[in-house]
Amino acid sequence: MTAIIEARGLNLVFETADGPVHALKDIDLTVEKGDFVSFIGPSGCGKTTFLRAVAALEHPSSGTLTVNGMTPDAARQARAYGYVFQAAGLYPWRTIARNIALPLEIMGIPKPERAARVDRVLDLVHLSDFASKYPWQLSGGMQQRASIARALAFDADILLMDEPFGALDEIVRDHLNEQLLELWARTGKTIGFVTHSIPEAVYLSTRIVVMSPRPGRIHDVIDSPLPRDRPLDIRDSPEFIAVAHRVREGLRAGHAYDD
Repeated sequence: MTAIIEARGLNLVFETADGPVHALKDIDLTVEKGDFVSFIGPSGCGKTTFLRAVAALEHPSSGTLTVNGMTPDAARQARAYGYVFQAAGLYPWRTIARNIALPLEIMGIPKPERAARVDRVLDLVHLSDFASKYPWQLSGGMQQRASIARALAFDADILLMDEPFGALDEIVRDHLNEQLLELWARTGKTIGFVTHSIPEAVYLSTRIVVMSPRPGRIHDVIDSPLPRDRPLDIRDSPEFIAVAHRVREGLRAGHAYDD
């Protein structure tokens, strides 16, 4: 398999007025092409910090980190990834189609190609009928789908997602989890996904990275035995319950680390 994201001995320390904060410590991780990797752990454990380091939004203090064989800064310039934040971040004065097209406009993509890309990603997230609507006319879940479409418009191989469904109710979240798995199957993207939800991590992932409290360490990496075709009711299966139990025990054991 091809290593898409590779971290070796990665450390990240924030300098603050109250002294240094060790956000990530000795991270060794390989994310392979086509993986769906979820990062789970308590608040402040470095899940989002690691994703932001991959996206060159934060810079490691030591160790190495490569994205598609490049430095994160080079990967960012090469537009190697799309990033989906916790909030949809759509401009209320632009239609959904024009929100999705905005990064493409900034990149100078010709108008016919922009239109084709927007149409394609709207279809991928099942929002083709809402292209001319404004964000305030859509539900929270639909806004997040539009945000995902905007990230997909780059047509990058990597999709980084920072708790995109955390603010949604459970029913909507389940529906979007199903749609995200469908989208992943259709596109073959490599996905890095931050979550606080054990069921969400187990349902979505090929691999689950369990992190300990700050300084953020990797406590366990779990390879999922579940098939890639996963109906929601797979969550009642013994295999699913066993993986969820291992994640839960890993989170508890992670708290045993001394800071």
